[in-house]
Amino acid sequence: MDEEEVSPAYAREVGSRLRDIRRQQGLSLQAVEDVSEREFKASVLGAYERGERVISVLRLQRLAGLYSVPVDQLLPRGPDAGPAAVDLHGGAAGAGDTGPVRIDLGHLDSLEAPERDVVRRYIGMIQIQRGDFNGRVITIRNEDVRALARVFERDESDMRRRLHELGIRV
Repeated sequence: MDEEEVSPAYAREVGSRLRDIRRQQGLSLQAVEDVSEREFKASVLGAYERGERVISVLRLQRLAGLYSVPVDQLLPRGPDAGPAAVDLHGGAAGAGDTGPVRIDLGHLDSLEAPERDVVRRYIGMIQIQRGDFNGRVITIRNEDVRALARVFERDESDMRRRLHELGIRV
């Protein structure tokens, strides 16, 4: 698609998505310039984010690699494909424990336990679905805990306890 074919509204939507992902990762425009070794200058990236310039597919792909996200996550979402609401309050593991669970992604990646790869893949699918790539903590819902419990042939409360034992539950 040529720049002439891209509507200003669509360019702004792409820019908004670029800004959202950059901010989720805690990066400033200058930090992206530095990390990319000046491939993405702060002023140009800012123009992309404001929708003043149209980013090429190749540059979009390179930026996705820099952010470690799938390319499609840098594109605008359809009207009913927005990120799901996230409840940021997960409780401690214990009797009668229900509700969302916060997972420490850094600890999950460094975990040396048999559950790591399966949990990591499941969490990765949630991140793609939500467009949530902050890379530090993610909150999973009751149904996610139940799904993991079924995969590991446990009941829900036992799965919550196991996540706590593994040290990945915040």
